[in-house]
Amino acid sequence: MNLRNLLIFCIIFAAFTSCGSNPSNVENVLDNNVLSAQEQARLTPAIVLENLKRGNDDFTNNRLVVRNNTERVKNAASGQYPEAVILSCLDSRVPVEDVFNRALGDIFVARVAGNIVNPDILGSMEYACKVSGAKLVVVLGHGHCGAIKSAIDDVELGNITGLLERIKPAVCHSRENFDGEASSSNVAFVDAVCLANVKFVVNEIRTNSPILKEMEEKGEIKIVGAVYEMETGKVDFVEII
Repeated sequence: MNLRNLLIFCIIFAAFTSCGSNPSNVENVLDNNVLSAQEQARLTPAIVLENLKRGNDDFTNNRLVVRNNTERVKNAASGQYPEAVILSCLDSRVPVEDVFNRALGDIFVARVAGNIVNPDILGSMEYACKVSGAKLVVVLGHGHCGAIKSAIDDVELGNITGLLERIKPAVCHSRENFDGEASSSNVAFVDAVCLANVKFVVNEIRTNSPILKEMEEKGEIKIVGAVYEMETGKVDFVEII
């Protein structure tokens, strides 16, 4: 066999070898179905929390699962049984489903600037947990949050003004307990306000939703806080008592 034919053979062999690994990947994709009612019922808040932690580890280590969305759309058409509801900021740099390696039908996601809570969001969470069976509520803040910075700077602009008022208690609390420059240009202070805001929102949920508070007291759900690190993609969970 001359050199030219040997090179052609090697190229063809490599192509077949790489193709040979695809069928198992395809099977994994096709078998990745949405949660059923029975599977959701077997979940506990602790299991779901671990699922999200493991999913975030997959995200930060570039192990996201490839899913057949066409099949998932069909499978989810007749019903949904998500495992959690995530209250996230509006920020486009926080792709919530990817952050937890979740897909269509896996989680409810409510998005609003500053991950604040209001009656509409509370009602949505009550639906997610009491009606649709979600086991975990996560309030997800993030670093470098524009809404947090705007609240610190007392920005006033249209309806944004009213939204930022909901973050102001976290700003005031942080100023009273922060040793350093309490400004939006200080990353450490912005982070402190972000975490305080997450804690305030968790407590607001418990205070203003008797339904969710009772479910948590019975162990049916868990309400936790979390902060997404922009630089790494890691989510740090905070259990707030």
